Amino acid sequence: MIGVYDYTVILTYLSLLSGCTGTIIAMSGVGHPYIGMFLLLLCGLCDGFDGRVARMKKDRTSLERKFGVQIDSFSDLIAFGMLPAAIGMSMLRHYERLSDLHELPESWLDPATAAAHSDLYRAALIIIALIYILAAMIRLAYFNATEEEREQEIRENGVAYFTGLPVTTAALVFPMVLLMHYVPQIDLTIPYFVVMLAMAVLFLGRFKIRKPGRKGVWIMVAIGFAEFVAFMILMRVTKL
Repeated sequence: MIGVYDYTVILTYLSLLSGCTGTIIAMSGVGHPYIGMFLLLLCGLCDGFDGRVARMKKDRTSLERKFGVQIDSFSDLIAFGMLPAAIGMSMLRHYERLSDLHELPESWLDPATAAAHSDLYRAALIIIALIYILAAMIRLAYFNATEEEREQEIRENGVAYFTGLPVTTAALVFPMVLLMHYVPQIDLTIPYFVVMLAMAVLFLGRFKIRKPGRKGVWIMVAIGFAEFVAFMILMRVTKL
């Protein structure tokens, strides 16, 4: 069979499967953004260590290394591009189910106007989701295309930098928004999409961020774990 199947790619494959599962669940029926959020956190955990696990194998061939780079980008596009967008659309469906514009009093909007507003609202959020996915894809493709230049820069400077915001930050940013969304009577569907649009712009920015070392990775893992625990507590307290 073609492909690579040793331990160096296990976490990347797991991240991809988690992202696909979360997307399917979020987009099925009325959707469930919170299950999608748990799977997004899992994607972030896998991504935090997949590179380190791969580098443990000292005798990796050129094919194995290049294969790892490619599947990492494909996995990231699903996990941190498609899944956050699917979670956002799932939040939108929950909002529409709880607040139907057609049921507003006539003093607010007549049925025809309400329907038009609903259609425009949905279309605007879909466009933002598409822009976000496109920006994530462009960023990942750009960094694949400039891999040699970045490696040369690391050899010369001894320090690795990200140009623009890494797509993997989605694993920490969007769960935080959903945690606030979970508070009863507060709907953050629109702010979620505003954050999504802002991140799309930051993905393509030319500012530099120093790549985190081992300590930085563990700090991000701790933040993700704290979000997971906070969400479990909220689910237990609110019984949602």
